Amino acid sequence: MDCGEPAHREFLSRVETIPLHGLGLSVDVHSPDLPSLRRSLLARQVPPAYFEIFRNTTRTLAVTRSEVGDARLTYHGEGLWMTQPGVTDSELFQQAVREAGEHLHALQSAWLNHECAAKVFAGYCYGTYLPPLYTRGSAEVVAENATAVQYQLDQQGRLLNGSRPLLLLEMPPLTYFVAGTLSIPTFFQVICDQSPCGLVLDVGHLWTVYRYTGAYRTISLPRFVETFLDAFPLNRVVEIHVAGLDIHESIRAHLSQRVPRADETALPAWTDAHAAPIPPVLFEMLDQILCHPRLANLRGLALEVDTKPAEMIVDEFAAFSRRYAAVFQKGDHNEKTVPMCESKAVLGSAASASSRGTMEEAYQRYVHVLLGKVEPRGPEWNEDPGYTHELDLYHSLYLPYEILHWSGEIADMFVESCRRLRERGVALEGFVAFWFRDPQPIAELYDFFLLKVDRFVAFVYEVAPDVGDLAAVEAEGLRQAYRLANEPIPTAQ
Repeated sequence: MDCGEPAHREFLSRVETIPLHGLGLSVDVHSPDLPSLRRSLLARQVPPAYFEIFRNTTRTLAVTRSEVGDARLTYHGEGLWMTQPGVTDSELFQQAVREAGEHLHALQSAWLNHECAAKVFAGYCYGTYLPPLYTRGSAEVVAENATAVQYQLDQQGRLLNGSRPLLLLEMPPLTYFVAGTLSIPTFFQVICDQSPCGLVLDVGHLWTVYRYTGAYRTISLPRFVETFLDAFPLNRVVEIHVAGLDIHESIRAHLSQRVPRADETALPAWTDAHAAPIPPVLFEMLDQILCHPRLANLRGLALEVDTKPAEMIVDEFAAFSRRYAAVFQKGDHNEKTVPMCESKAVLGSAASASSRGTMEEAYQRYVHVLLGKVEPRGPEWNEDPGYTHELDLYHSLYLPYEILHWSGEIADMFVESCRRLRERGVALEGFVAFWFRDPQPIAELYDFFLLKVDRFVAFVYEVAPDVGDLAAVEAEGLRQAYRLANEPIPTAQ
Protein backbone atom coordinates (compact mmCIF):
# COMPACT_ATOMS: atom_id res chain seq x y z
CA MET A 1 0.00 0.00 0.00
CA ASP A 2 1.14 3.54 -0.76
CA CYS A 3 1.88 5.20 2.56
CA GLY A 4 0.17 8.34 1.25
CA GLU A 5 -3.22 6.64 1.17
CA PRO A 6 -5.56 8.05 3.85
CA ALA A 7 -6.20 4.85 5.82
CA HIS A 8 -2.54 3.90 6.01
CA ARG A 9 -1.43 7.45 6.70
CA GLU A 10 -3.83 7.58 9.63
CA PHE A 11 -2.63 4.20 10.88
CA LEU A 12 0.96 5.44 10.82
CA SER A 13 0.09 8.58 12.77
CA ARG A 14 -1.59 6.42 15.40
CA VAL A 15 1.01 3.67 15.71
CA GLU A 16 3.83 6.22 16.05
CA THR A 17 2.41 7.20 19.45
CA ILE A 18 2.76 3.62 20.76
CA PRO A 19 6.09 2.83 22.44
CA LEU A 20 7.81 -0.49 22.04
CA HIS A 21 6.29 -2.98 24.46
CA GLY A 22 8.79 -5.79 23.98
CA LEU A 23 8.25 -9.40 25.05
CA GLY A 24 5.02 -10.09 26.91
CA LEU A 25 2.40 -12.55 28.04
CA SER A 26 -1.26 -12.53 27.04
CA VAL A 27 -3.07 -13.76 30.15
CA ASP A 28 -6.31 -14.12 32.02
CA VAL A 29 -6.41 -12.50 35.47
CA HIS A 30 -7.67 -15.62 37.21
CA SER A 31 -6.42 -18.59 35.17
CA PRO A 32 -3.72 -18.83 36.31
CA ASP A 33 -3.77 -16.33 39.16
CA LEU A 34 -1.88 -13.32 37.81
CA PRO A 35 -0.18 -12.07 41.03
CA SER A 36 1.10 -15.58 41.75
CA LEU A 37 2.32 -15.94 38.16
CA ARG A 38 4.17 -12.61 38.37
CA ARG A 39 5.96 -13.73 41.53
CA SER A 40 7.05 -16.96 39.82
CA LEU A 41 8.35 -15.03 36.80
CA LEU A 42 10.27 -12.62 39.03
CA ALA A 43 11.76 -15.53 40.96
CA ARG A 44 13.11 -16.90 37.66
CA GLN A 45 14.32 -13.39 36.74
CA VAL A 46 12.23 -13.30 33.55
CA PRO A 47 9.68 -10.53 34.15
CA PRO A 48 7.65 -9.81 31.00
CA ALA A 49 7.88 -6.29 29.60
CA TYR A 50 4.08 -6.23 29.39
CA PHE A 51 0.95 -8.24 30.08
CA GLU A 52 -1.99 -8.35 27.71
CA ILE A 53 -5.07 -8.83 29.86
CA PHE A 54 -8.16 -10.64 28.67
CA ARG A 55 -11.59 -9.09 29.15
CA ASN A 56 -12.90 -9.01 32.71
CA THR A 57 -14.95 -6.63 34.83
CA THR A 58 -13.90 -2.98 34.93
CA ARG A 59 -13.31 -3.22 38.67
CA THR A 60 -11.09 -6.31 38.29
CA LEU A 61 -9.04 -4.62 35.59
CA ALA A 62 -8.63 -1.51 37.73
CA VAL A 63 -7.36 -3.63 40.63
CA THR A 64 -4.97 -5.39 38.25
CA ARG A 65 -3.66 -2.01 37.10
CA SER A 66 -2.99 -0.96 40.70
CA GLU A 67 -1.30 -4.27 41.56
CA VAL A 68 1.27 -4.29 38.76
CA GLY A 69 2.68 -0.83 39.41
CA ASP A 70 4.47 0.65 36.41
CA ALA A 71 4.30 -2.47 34.25
CA ARG A 72 2.73 -1.98 30.83
CA LEU A 73 -0.69 -3.52 30.36
CA THR A 74 -2.62 -3.99 27.13
CA TYR A 75 -6.14 -5.25 26.52
CA HIS A 76 -7.54 -8.29 24.71
CA GLY A 77 -11.24 -7.56 24.31
CA GLU A 78 -14.25 -9.66 23.40
CA GLY A 79 -17.88 -9.10 22.47
CA LEU A 80 -17.38 -6.64 19.59
CA TRP A 81 -18.56 -8.76 16.69
CA MET A 82 -17.09 -6.57 13.95
CA THR A 83 -17.38 -9.28 11.31
CA GLN A 84 -21.17 -9.05 11.39
CA PRO A 85 -23.25 -6.70 9.19
CA GLY A 86 -25.37 -4.06 10.88
CA VAL A 87 -23.96 -4.53 14.39
CA THR A 88 -23.05 -0.88 14.93
CA ASP A 89 -26.76 0.00 14.89
CA SER A 90 -27.35 -2.16 17.96
CA GLU A 91 -27.52 -0.57 21.40
CA LEU A 92 -25.93 -3.74 22.75
CA PHE A 93 -22.94 -3.17 20.46
CA GLN A 94 -22.68 0.44 21.57
CA GLN A 95 -22.72 -0.78 25.17
CA ALA A 96 -19.90 -3.19 24.34
CA VAL A 97 -17.85 -0.34 22.83
CA ARG A 98 -18.40 1.77 25.95
CA GLU A 99 -17.31 -1.16 28.11
CA ALA A 100 -14.17 -1.58 25.98
CA GLY A 101 -13.41 2.12 26.45
CA GLU A 102 -13.72 1.74 30.22
CA HIS A 103 -11.43 -1.29 30.18
CA LEU A 104 -8.80 0.45 28.07
CA HIS A 105 -8.85 3.41 30.44
CA ALA A 106 -8.66 1.15 33.52
CA LEU A 107 -5.59 -0.64 32.17
CA GLN A 108 -4.13 2.43 30.42
CA SER A 109 -3.71 0.19 27.41
CA ALA A 110 -2.18 1.45 24.18
CA TRP A 111 -4.33 -0.91 22.12
CA LEU A 112 -7.48 -2.98 21.99
CA ASN A 113 -6.78 -6.38 20.47
CA HIS A 114 -9.89 -8.15 19.21
CA GLU A 115 -10.23 -11.29 17.12
CA CYS A 116 -11.45 -10.65 13.58
CA ALA A 117 -14.04 -13.30 14.34
CA ALA A 118 -17.27 -13.67 16.27
CA LYS A 119 -19.19 -15.92 18.65
CA VAL A 120 -22.62 -14.68 17.58
CA PHE A 121 -23.78 -15.27 14.00
CA ALA A 122 -27.29 -14.69 12.66
CA GLY A 123 -28.79 -15.16 16.12
CA TYR A 124 -26.81 -18.32 16.96
CA CYS A 125 -24.28 -18.25 19.81
CA TYR A 126 -21.06 -20.21 20.11
CA GLY A 127 -18.51 -20.85 22.83
CA THR A 128 -15.40 -20.38 20.68
CA TYR A 129 -14.62 -18.07 17.80
CA LEU A 130 -15.75 -18.69 14.25
CA PRO A 131 -13.79 -17.02 11.44
CA PRO A 132 -15.57 -14.61 9.14
CA LEU A 133 -16.62 -15.40 5.61
CA TYR A 134 -13.56 -14.59 3.57
CA THR A 135 -15.25 -12.53 0.87
CA ARG A 136 -14.80 -8.97 -0.34
CA GLY A 137 -18.22 -7.95 0.96
CA SER A 138 -17.39 -9.39 4.37
CA ALA A 139 -14.03 -7.56 4.46
CA GLU A 140 -15.78 -4.28 3.66
CA VAL A 141 -18.22 -4.88 6.53
CA VAL A 142 -15.30 -5.47 8.92
CA ALA A 143 -13.53 -2.33 7.68
CA GLU A 144 -16.61 -0.18 8.18
CA ASN A 145 -17.29 -1.59 11.66
CA ALA A 146 -13.64 -1.38 12.73
CA THR A 147 -13.41 2.26 11.65
CA ALA A 148 -16.57 3.08 13.58
CA VAL A 149 -15.18 1.39 16.69
CA GLN A 150 -11.87 3.20 16.38
CA TYR A 151 -13.48 6.62 16.26
CA GLN A 152 -15.72 5.83 19.23
CA LEU A 153 -12.71 4.62 21.21
CA ASP A 154 -10.97 7.90 20.40
CA GLN A 155 -13.61 9.57 22.56
CA GLN A 156 -14.33 6.88 25.14
CA GLY A 157 -10.93 5.23 25.71
CA ARG A 158 -8.58 8.22 25.82
CA LEU A 159 -5.63 7.59 28.12
CA LEU A 160 -4.17 9.76 30.85
CA ASN A 161 -1.25 10.79 28.62
CA GLY A 162 -3.73 12.10 26.04
CA SER A 163 -3.14 9.33 23.48
CA ARG A 164 -5.89 7.22 21.97
CA PRO A 165 -5.77 3.40 21.97
CA LEU A 166 -5.37 1.73 18.59
CA LEU A 167 -7.79 -0.99 17.49
CA LEU A 168 -5.98 -4.17 16.43
CA LEU A 169 -7.73 -6.99 14.58
CA GLU A 170 -6.27 -10.44 15.17
CA MET A 171 -6.23 -12.97 12.35
CA PRO A 172 -8.36 -15.80 13.81
CA PRO A 173 -7.65 -19.54 13.83
CA LEU A 174 -9.33 -22.03 11.56
CA THR A 175 -11.07 -24.90 13.32
CA TYR A 176 -11.23 -27.58 10.59
CA PHE A 177 -12.73 -25.38 7.86
CA VAL A 178 -12.63 -22.11 5.96
CA ALA A 179 -15.30 -20.48 3.80
CA GLY A 180 -14.93 -17.68 1.30
CA THR A 181 -13.79 -16.50 -2.09
CA LEU A 182 -10.80 -14.35 -1.06
CA SER A 183 -7.43 -15.49 0.16
CA ILE A 184 -6.91 -14.56 3.80
CA PRO A 185 -4.07 -12.10 3.05
CA THR A 186 -6.26 -10.33 0.47
CA PHE A 187 -9.15 -10.21 2.95
CA PHE A 188 -7.02 -8.32 5.47
CA GLN A 189 -5.55 -6.08 2.78
CA VAL A 190 -9.08 -4.99 1.82
CA ILE A 191 -9.74 -4.15 5.47
CA CYS A 192 -6.51 -2.16 5.75
CA ASP A 193 -7.24 -0.28 2.52
CA GLN A 194 -10.40 1.09 4.14
CA SER A 195 -9.65 1.28 7.89
CA PRO A 196 -6.80 2.69 10.02
CA CYS A 197 -6.73 -0.39 12.27
CA GLY A 198 -3.62 -2.35 13.13
CA LEU A 199 -3.31 -6.14 13.07
CA VAL A 200 -2.22 -8.97 15.35
CA LEU A 201 -0.62 -11.94 13.64
CA ASP A 202 -0.97 -15.15 15.65
CA VAL A 203 1.60 -17.72 14.54
CA GLY A 204 -0.49 -20.71 15.66
CA HIS A 205 -3.48 -19.33 13.78
CA LEU A 206 -1.27 -19.08 10.70
CA TRP A 207 -0.38 -22.76 11.11
CA THR A 208 -4.08 -23.65 11.10
CA VAL A 209 -4.47 -21.74 7.83
CA TYR A 210 -1.74 -23.94 6.36
CA ARG A 211 -3.52 -27.04 7.65
CA TYR A 212 -7.20 -26.34 7.00
CA THR A 213 -7.06 -24.53 3.69
CA GLY A 214 -5.32 -27.64 2.37
CA ALA A 215 -2.17 -25.70 1.48
CA TYR A 216 -0.08 -28.40 3.18
CA ARG A 217 -0.95 -30.80 0.37
CA THR A 218 0.87 -28.82 -2.31
CA ILE A 219 3.50 -26.59 -0.66
CA SER A 220 6.09 -26.79 2.12
CA LEU A 221 5.46 -24.85 5.31
CA PRO A 222 8.40 -22.40 4.84
CA ARG A 223 7.27 -21.69 1.28
CA PHE A 224 3.67 -21.23 2.44
CA VAL A 225 4.73 -18.76 5.14
CA GLU A 226 6.84 -16.83 2.64
CA THR A 227 4.00 -16.60 0.11
CA PHE A 228 1.45 -15.69 2.78
CA LEU A 229 3.59 -12.92 4.28
CA ASP A 230 4.37 -11.42 0.88
CA ALA A 231 0.62 -10.92 0.29
CA PHE A 232 -0.41 -10.06 3.86
CA PRO A 233 -0.44 -6.38 5.06
CA LEU A 234 2.51 -7.08 7.33
CA ASN A 235 3.22 -3.35 7.72
CA ARG A 236 0.04 -3.17 9.80
CA VAL A 237 1.13 -5.83 12.30
CA VAL A 238 1.58 -4.21 15.72
CA GLU A 239 1.67 -7.39 17.82
CA ILE A 240 2.52 -11.05 17.26
CA HIS A 241 1.07 -13.88 19.37
CA VAL A 242 2.38 -17.40 19.86
CA ALA A 243 0.20 -19.98 21.61
CA GLY A 244 -0.16 -23.74 21.94
CA LEU A 245 -1.68 -26.16 19.46
CA ASP A 246 -3.22 -29.53 20.22
CA ILE A 247 -5.73 -32.10 19.02
CA HIS A 248 -9.03 -31.21 20.66
CA GLU A 249 -10.30 -33.78 23.14
CA SER A 250 -13.65 -34.03 21.37
CA ILE A 251 -11.80 -35.17 18.22
CA ARG A 252 -8.97 -37.24 19.69
CA ALA A 253 -10.94 -40.45 20.28
CA HIS A 254 -12.61 -40.21 16.88
CA LEU A 255 -9.29 -39.84 15.06
CA SER A 256 -7.75 -42.76 16.94
CA GLN A 257 -10.50 -45.06 15.62
CA ARG A 258 -10.08 -44.32 11.92
CA VAL A 259 -7.36 -44.94 9.38
CA PRO A 260 -5.95 -41.57 8.30
CA ARG A 261 -5.77 -40.63 4.65
CA ALA A 262 -2.29 -40.59 3.17
CA ASP A 263 -2.20 -36.78 3.06
CA GLU A 264 -3.15 -36.55 6.74
CA THR A 265 -0.13 -38.44 8.05
CA ALA A 266 2.26 -35.50 7.67
CA LEU A 267 0.35 -33.10 9.91
CA PRO A 268 -1.78 -33.62 13.03
CA ALA A 269 -5.30 -32.21 13.34
CA TRP A 270 -4.14 -29.47 15.69
CA THR A 271 -6.31 -26.49 16.57
CA ASP A 272 -5.69 -23.41 18.72
CA ALA A 273 -5.15 -24.53 22.34
CA HIS A 274 -3.79 -21.98 24.80
CA ALA A 275 -3.38 -24.52 27.61
CA ALA A 276 -1.19 -26.78 25.47
CA PRO A 277 2.60 -26.61 25.05
CA ILE A 278 3.84 -24.49 22.15
CA PRO A 279 5.23 -26.79 19.43
CA PRO A 280 8.73 -25.93 18.14
CA VAL A 281 7.43 -25.50 14.59
CA LEU A 282 5.76 -22.24 15.63
CA PHE A 283 9.07 -20.72 16.68
CA GLU A 284 10.55 -21.74 13.34
CA MET A 285 7.68 -19.89 11.67
CA LEU A 286 8.18 -16.92 14.00
CA ASP A 287 11.87 -16.72 13.05
CA GLN A 288 10.80 -16.49 9.43
CA ILE A 289 8.20 -13.80 10.18
CA LEU A 290 10.60 -11.64 12.18
CA CYS A 291 13.04 -11.56 9.26
CA HIS A 292 10.50 -10.12 6.84
CA PRO A 293 11.43 -6.58 5.72
CA ARG A 294 7.84 -5.29 5.77
CA LEU A 295 7.41 -6.01 9.49
CA ALA A 296 8.00 -2.34 10.21
CA ASN A 297 5.57 -1.43 13.02
CA LEU A 298 5.88 -4.29 15.50
CA ARG A 299 5.46 -3.12 19.11
CA GLY A 300 4.91 -6.34 21.06
CA LEU A 301 5.62 -10.06 20.87
CA ALA A 302 3.66 -12.19 23.33
CA LEU A 303 3.04 -15.77 24.35
CA GLU A 304 -0.72 -16.33 24.74
CA VAL A 305 -1.00 -18.49 27.86
CA ASP A 306 -4.39 -18.05 29.53
CA THR A 307 -5.54 -21.36 31.13
CA LYS A 308 -1.99 -22.82 30.95
CA PRO A 309 -0.33 -24.21 34.13
CA ALA A 310 1.87 -21.55 35.72
CA GLU A 311 4.97 -23.77 35.78
CA MET A 312 4.72 -24.33 32.03
CA ILE A 313 4.22 -20.60 31.43
CA VAL A 314 7.38 -19.72 33.34
CA ASP A 315 9.46 -22.37 31.58
CA GLU A 316 8.19 -21.36 28.14
CA PHE A 317 8.63 -17.65 28.76
CA ALA A 318 12.18 -18.15 30.05
CA ALA A 319 13.11 -19.99 26.84
CA PHE A 320 11.18 -17.45 24.77
CA SER A 321 13.07 -14.58 26.42
CA ARG A 322 16.44 -16.17 25.73
CA ARG A 323 15.58 -16.79 22.08
CA TYR A 324 14.03 -13.39 21.28
CA ALA A 325 15.74 -10.98 23.69
CA ALA A 326 17.37 -9.08 20.84
CA VAL A 327 14.20 -8.46 18.80
CA PHE A 328 13.46 -5.09 20.41
CA GLN A 329 17.01 -4.03 21.20
CA LYS A 330 17.74 -2.42 17.84
CA GLY A 331 16.70 0.98 19.07
CA ASP A 332 14.45 2.72 21.55
CA HIS A 333 11.07 4.03 20.49
CA ASN A 334 9.87 7.04 22.41
CA GLU A 335 6.33 8.27 22.53
CA LYS A 336 5.63 11.03 20.08
CA THR A 337 2.90 13.55 19.72
CA VAL A 338 1.71 13.22 16.13
CA PRO A 339 -1.35 15.01 14.75
CA MET A 340 -4.12 12.54 14.05
CA CYS A 341 -5.80 12.44 10.66
CA GLU A 342 -9.38 13.56 11.15
CA SER A 343 -10.66 13.14 7.58
CA LYS A 344 -12.94 10.29 8.49
CA ALA A 345 -15.16 10.57 5.43
CA VAL A 346 -12.47 9.26 3.09
CA LEU A 347 -12.05 5.97 4.97
CA GLY A 348 -14.39 3.43 3.48
CA SER A 349 -18.05 4.04 2.78
CA ALA A 350 -21.25 3.14 4.53
CA ALA A 351 -22.65 -0.17 3.29
CA SER A 352 -25.89 0.13 1.40
CA ALA A 353 -29.01 -1.55 2.73
CA SER A 354 -28.93 -4.04 -0.15
CA SER A 355 -25.27 -5.04 0.41
CA ARG A 356 -25.89 -5.36 4.15
CA GLY A 357 -28.88 -7.60 3.43
CA THR A 358 -26.73 -9.70 1.11
CA MET A 359 -24.15 -10.25 3.84
CA GLU A 360 -26.82 -11.06 6.41
CA GLU A 361 -28.17 -13.76 4.09
CA ALA A 362 -24.63 -15.04 3.49
CA TYR A 363 -24.05 -15.45 7.22
CA GLN A 364 -27.38 -17.21 7.66
CA ARG A 365 -26.28 -19.74 5.02
CA TYR A 366 -22.90 -19.97 6.73
CA VAL A 367 -24.30 -21.02 10.10
CA HIS A 368 -26.74 -23.46 8.48
CA VAL A 369 -23.81 -25.23 6.82
CA LEU A 370 -21.93 -25.33 10.13
CA LEU A 371 -24.96 -26.84 11.85
CA GLY A 372 -25.26 -29.50 9.17
CA LYS A 373 -28.63 -28.19 8.06
CA VAL A 374 -27.53 -27.63 4.46
CA GLU A 375 -24.73 -29.04 2.33
CA PRO A 376 -21.49 -27.06 1.92
CA ARG A 377 -22.00 -26.35 -1.76
CA GLY A 378 -21.32 -23.34 -3.92
CA PRO A 379 -18.38 -21.02 -4.61
CA GLU A 380 -17.75 -20.32 -0.91
CA TRP A 381 -17.11 -23.94 0.00
CA ASN A 382 -14.36 -26.36 -0.90
CA GLU A 383 -16.06 -29.56 -2.08
CA ASP A 384 -12.99 -31.77 -1.65
CA PRO A 385 -14.14 -34.97 0.16
CA GLY A 386 -11.36 -34.75 2.74
CA TYR A 387 -12.21 -31.14 3.47
CA THR A 388 -15.92 -31.99 3.86
CA HIS A 389 -14.96 -34.69 6.36
CA GLU A 390 -13.18 -32.11 8.52
CA LEU A 391 -16.21 -29.80 8.37
CA ASP A 392 -18.26 -32.78 9.57
CA LEU A 393 -15.90 -33.09 12.53
CA TYR A 394 -16.76 -29.53 13.47
CA HIS A 395 -20.54 -29.82 13.54
CA SER A 396 -20.82 -33.44 14.70
CA LEU A 397 -18.14 -33.51 17.44
CA TYR A 398 -16.56 -30.14 18.21
CA LEU A 399 -19.77 -28.09 18.31
CA PRO A 400 -21.71 -30.42 20.66
CA TYR A 401 -18.66 -30.45 22.93
CA GLU A 402 -18.78 -26.64 23.10
CA ILE A 403 -22.35 -26.64 24.38
CA LEU A 404 -22.03 -29.49 26.88
CA HIS A 405 -18.47 -28.99 28.16
CA TRP A 406 -16.94 -25.64 27.19
CA SER A 407 -16.89 -23.05 29.99
CA GLY A 408 -18.28 -25.58 32.45
CA GLU A 409 -19.56 -29.17 32.31
CA ILE A 410 -23.35 -29.14 32.24
CA ALA A 411 -23.46 -32.34 34.31
CA ASP A 412 -21.28 -30.72 36.99
CA MET A 413 -23.06 -27.35 36.90
CA PHE A 414 -26.58 -28.77 37.29
CA VAL A 415 -25.91 -31.91 39.33
CA GLU A 416 -29.40 -32.56 40.72
CA SER A 417 -31.25 -31.42 37.61
CA CYS A 418 -29.16 -33.73 35.42
CA ARG A 419 -29.76 -36.61 37.81
CA ARG A 420 -33.53 -36.06 37.50
CA LEU A 421 -33.27 -35.86 33.73
CA ARG A 422 -31.36 -39.16 33.61
CA GLU A 423 -34.09 -40.81 35.68
CA ARG A 424 -36.59 -39.69 33.02
CA GLY A 425 -34.40 -40.91 30.19
CA VAL A 426 -33.67 -37.39 28.91
CA ALA A 427 -30.24 -37.29 27.26
CA LEU A 428 -28.15 -34.14 27.61
CA GLU A 429 -27.43 -34.29 23.87
CA GLY A 430 -30.95 -32.94 23.48
CA PHE A 431 -29.68 -29.65 24.90
CA VAL A 432 -27.44 -29.26 21.86
CA ALA A 433 -30.39 -29.66 19.50
CA PHE A 434 -32.40 -27.25 21.67
CA TRP A 435 -29.58 -24.66 21.60
CA PHE A 436 -29.38 -24.58 17.81
CA ARG A 437 -33.05 -25.21 16.99
CA ASP A 438 -33.86 -21.56 16.38
CA PRO A 439 -31.89 -18.31 16.40
CA GLN A 440 -31.95 -16.68 19.82
CA PRO A 441 -30.51 -13.14 19.74
CA ILE A 442 -28.91 -12.27 23.06
CA ALA A 443 -30.29 -9.40 25.13
CA GLU A 444 -27.20 -8.69 27.23
CA LEU A 445 -23.46 -8.39 26.68
CA TYR A 446 -22.07 -11.73 25.59
CA ASP A 447 -21.00 -14.07 28.37
CA PHE A 448 -21.07 -17.71 27.32
CA PHE A 449 -21.19 -19.10 30.87
CA LEU A 450 -24.23 -17.03 31.88
CA LEU A 451 -25.86 -17.67 28.51
CA LYS A 452 -25.38 -21.40 29.01
CA VAL A 453 -26.94 -21.23 32.47
CA ASP A 454 -30.02 -19.40 31.20
CA ARG A 455 -30.47 -21.64 28.17
CA PHE A 456 -30.21 -24.85 30.18
CA VAL A 457 -32.96 -23.73 32.53
CA ALA A 458 -35.18 -23.03 29.51
CA PHE A 459 -34.34 -26.49 28.13
CA VAL A 460 -35.26 -28.22 31.39
CA TYR A 461 -38.58 -26.38 31.62
CA GLU A 462 -39.37 -27.62 28.11
CA VAL A 463 -38.37 -31.29 28.44
CA ALA A 464 -39.20 -31.85 32.13
CA PRO A 465 -41.34 -28.98 33.47
CA ASP A 466 -41.48 -30.48 36.97
CA VAL A 467 -37.66 -30.24 37.18
CA GLY A 468 -37.56 -26.65 35.94
CA ASP A 469 -37.82 -25.02 39.35
CA LEU A 470 -34.91 -27.12 40.63
CA ALA A 471 -32.82 -26.09 37.62
CA ALA A 472 -33.69 -22.45 38.28
CA VAL A 473 -32.47 -22.74 41.88
CA GLU A 474 -29.22 -24.38 40.77
CA ALA A 475 -28.83 -21.67 38.13
CA GLU A 476 -29.09 -18.89 40.69
CA GLY A 477 -26.40 -20.53 42.79
CA LEU A 478 -24.16 -20.70 39.72
CA ARG A 479 -24.73 -17.01 38.94
CA GLN A 480 -23.88 -15.98 42.49
CA ALA A 481 -20.71 -18.09 42.53
CA TYR A 482 -19.72 -16.66 39.14
CA ARG A 483 -20.14 -13.10 40.39
CA LEU A 484 -18.06 -13.83 43.49
CA ALA A 485 -15.32 -15.49 41.41
CA ASN A 486 -15.06 -12.38 39.26
CA GLU A 487 -14.88 -9.93 42.14
CA PRO A 488 -11.29 -8.75 42.54
CA ILE A 489 -9.43 -9.43 45.75
CA PRO A 490 -6.32 -7.23 46.08
CA THR A 491 -3.21 -9.30 46.66
CA ALA A 492 -0.21 -8.19 48.67
CA GLN A 493 2.87 -7.82 46.51
